[in-house]
Amino acid sequence: STSSTAIFEAGLFHLVTAMLLLNYFLSVMVHPGAIPDKSEDPSWDYDAGEAAQPLASDTGLSMQEAKRSGDRRQCKWCLKYKPDRCHHCRVCRMCILKMDHHCPWIYNCVGFRNYKYFFLLLVYTCIDCHLIVWTMIPSVREGCSPETPFMKMFLLLFGETLAGFLGLLVTLFLGFHIYLMLSAMTTIEFCEKSQRRGSLEPPLYDRGIVGNINAVLGDNPLLWFVPVNGPKGRGLTFVTEDMRLTKDMEVGRGIRRKAHQKGEIQNVAPKRRSDRPQSTGGGTGSTGQSEEDSFSGSGSDEVSSRAAPEPDLGSSKDPVEGSYGATGSSTGFQAP
Repeated sequence: STSSTAIFEAGLFHLVTAMLLLNYFLSVMVHPGAIPDKSEDPSWDYDAGEAAQPLASDTGLSMQEAKRSGDRRQCKWCLKYKPDRCHHCRVCRMCILKMDHHCPWIYNCVGFRNYKYFFLLLVYTCIDCHLIVWTMIPSVREGCSPETPFMKMFLLLFGETLAGFLGLLVTLFLGFHIYLMLSAMTTIEFCEKSQRRGSLEPPLYDRGIVGNINAVLGDNPLLWFVPVNGPKGRGLTFVTEDMRLTKDMEVGRGIRRKAHQKGEIQNVAPKRRSDRPQSTGGGTGSTGQSEEDSFSGSGSDEVSSRAAPEPDLGSSKDPVEGSYGATGSSTGFQAP
């Protein structure tokens, strides 16, 4: 039974190690994804001499992230417009689609196209370290006897300690990336959210637990732990019908529509009041005079009371336009 257990453990270890090396190779060699060139899609080309395009002219990709001015984000080094979740890496000297971070251990950026391979690299590294730690315990226990040679005892203890230390670090790192995957965030987005202290905003691109996993590991659960069948799409847009962001956008449109209708009612109401004839009677004429006084400041002169509503109508529009502008300016997500 001891030999069969040893064969099983050795076979499992070499299988996991093979998957580890394969995912490491793919993480290094696969490009994380970049913005299309001008020859491929000229809509992403940015001319520094021209004014930046507003977010509304985003080529129909339903982009959400914009500058504080409301214009599309652009890269001053690559001279291209940035899609959502895209950032410039100064090490790679290019903009990376859905950039997570630049990893020195693979000497590559972790982005849209190779994030699955990087995630599986963490998974199989964690499994390998735990296999070493837990299967070496009987050998370490026997190696601590006084009859064991010093070099053999040293190598056993050193290997167990090293595997345990690395296993702990990789397990914590894998747990962090599992949290990011389930929360539909990248490392950069997590850091940006943590800088906004007290922010209780939900993740912007949340699609539910299963949807978030599919966005990283692919839509086939049988191939989640195999380095094939990556996420769908080009990495240029991340807005889908099942996202919480899409539902919030619909609610926001309804709120803005109601605010616009309310503004129109407030804009028409002063015109109707100004068209009413003034009352010249004593006791009951005070209401008509106070209405005209609110527009012209005087109720004794008929000419001044009729001429005054023109500037007053303009003043009644100002709060409506201001409130509607403030509501409309919050439609796009402002990226820092």
